[in-house]
Amino acid sequence: MKNKNIIAKIFAVVFWIFMWQMVSIWVGKEMLVASPLAVIKVFGELVIEKTFWLSILISLLRILIGFATAVFVGTLLAVITYAMPKGYYLFYPIISVIKATPVASFIILALLWINSTNVPAFIAFLMVLPIIWSNVSTGIKNTDKKLLEMAAVYKFGRIKTIRLIYVPQCMDYFYTACIMGIGFAWKAGIAAEVICTPKLSIGSNLYNAKIYLETPQLFAWTGVVISMSIVVEKLFKRTMKTAFHKHGSGGEE
Repeated sequence: MKNKNIIAKIFAVVFWIFMWQMVSIWVGKEMLVASPLAVIKVFGELVIEKTFWLSILISLLRILIGFATAVFVGTLLAVITYAMPKGYYLFYPIISVIKATPVASFIILALLWINSTNVPAFIAFLMVLPIIWSNVSTGIKNTDKKLLEMAAVYKFGRIKTIRLIYVPQCMDYFYTACIMGIGFAWKAGIAAEVICTPKLSIGSNLYNAKIYLETPQLFAWTGVVISMSIVVEKLFKRTMKTAFHKHGSGGEE
């Protein structure tokens, strides 16, 4: 069964590359639709350049900083709003505005407030914050009341109750929020880079390829964005699952 799935996936990839080639031939203009061979050739030229790997590394670091900050702040806000119910009404309007506002609007506004090199991290932070806050808040609210009653009967202290009751009960919600958040952070962070074009970034390379009508490079960098998104998400899932299993949670997706 596993071998059949692998063959099916390979067939799907080959099929869509073939379709891509057919579309490229049909359009007949490399500037509009670059052929797979042209993109592979450009990609081969890119990977031997030091700036290629530096751009990927710096983009990744920026976005991960924004993501990690959002996880910390979002979790803290969830705890605060649970401990102080009135705090929910204070933070809810801000979170709702963040969720409703288009990413492009925040990027343009952020360019007025902070240095362009920090905009991608800031945007990743904004996009992930509502997800973490919402999921962790839901996890805390849905904590099994019987377990809390048991903790009260056995006179658990506050720290022990949090460690043995709240944390395990919220783990799956936290895991789901993080997995969703890392994808949003990556897409929003790259979008921010395209608009604010910081030096040595994936987004600035995408923008330059578009400006100079270098379509094969544009396709190659787009492929890098997609590939990195898949790799980062899979590595993050594996890391999270390992950490959660050690903590005694299954880490449901």
